Parts: sequence; C-alpha cells; structure tokens
Amino acid sequence: MIPLYHDLTGETVLVFGGGAVGARKALRFADEARVVVVSPAFDERLAGAASDVELVRAAPDADGVRDWIDRAAPGLVVAATNDAAVNAAAEAAALDAGVLVNRTDVSGARTAGSVVVPATVDDDPVRVALSTGGASPALSKALRERIEAEISGAGAMADLSGALRQELKDRDIPPAERREAIRRVVRSEGVWKALQKGRSYGRQEADSVIEEVLNR
Repeated sequence: MIPLYHDLTGETVLVFGGGAVGARKALRFADEARVVVVSPAFDERLAGAASDVELVRAAPDADGVRDWIDRAAPGLVVAATNDAAVNAAAEAAALDAGVLVNRTDVSGARTAGSVVVPATVDDDPVRVALSTGGASPALSKALRERIEAEISGAGAMADLSGALRQELKDRDIPPAERREAIRRVVRSEGVWKALQKGRSYGRQEADSVIEEVLNR
C-alpha cells in the first residue's frame, strides 16, 4: 500500500459500529468531516461528542448496510462492528459503490480500494503518519511517542522556513542559493533552539544563517 493524504472536508464518513474501535475512528474524523455512526449502542466517548458526531441507533445486518451507504453517500465507510459478516458486507457494498473503505477487523493484505488509517503525530502544519500494517498496534503507539519527541517544534520551523523561502524568492535570490539557505536553516541546531524561545528569536537566528550563505 502507498501512503496518501486525503482531504475529507465536506464529505461524510459513515461508521458502522459504535464500540471502542468505532468511537476512536469516528472521533478521528470529526474535526474534518461529517461523521455518522450507525450502531445499536455507543461507547461513552461518543455520547460526550454528540455535537460533533451524528449517532444513529440501529443494528444493520449484512443485507442492510448497502441501503445505509446509498442514503448517506459517504466519501469513506468504516466497518468497525464486532460482526465479521456485517463488516464484510459493508466493505463489499462500499467498493461496489466506488467508496473508500476502512475495515478494522483485518490486517495485512487488503482489497484494492480499501484504506488504512495510520497513527499520526501532529505539529501543525507538520504531520507524520505511521503504520505497521496492522501487525503491531503496540509498536505504532511506541513509535508515535518517540516521533512526538523528535519533531517537537517542527510546526514552527515549517512556518518560519516557508516564510523565508518566499521572501528569498521575492528578493530574486537564485534558486540554488535559496535551496542552500533554507537547507542550512532547517538543519541548524541554533535555529531550532532559538525557536523554543519564540518565533522572533528563531527568525533572528535564521537571518544570521541565511546571510552567511548569501555573503560567503
């Protein structure tokens, strides 16, 4: 499988199953998409997120999931029930409808058109996604914790380096020099440490690094 980012803004995510797994998936998408969870019962985390997630109390069987997909017209279907037959039916119906599907009770080889929802680490606008292919959720969690520590401050660096890149372009600095200047900034321990004190400190240190490159 090839990792891709997919924008679900304005789309509907239809989740079958309101247990612990379904709740985790639903809440994951709630900030970006309209989320509908269909289940006979709901995890307490979903009950507390009623304003962000639409809860439909129903127990669709394997024959009924297709009707739910037709009605919701989702961009993504999540099959997260504790019934393998229902999950399989949801997967098949989604694929027949040309809709992406994430089936939570399988790992490893997947049907073409199915997707994996990876563990992520966010330091806006930087986002790192990782997956073990379902082989070891515990390892995914451990790696996420390690990466969180490693990329602390990456969001601020992304904002700073992006602004500097545009400023150098506006100054008509040749592309090769721009690339070298920004490369030196993002690899400078001094800039990273200065950003921890605040953007103005990081900017000052980055300006010094850039001037060294341009005036050498």
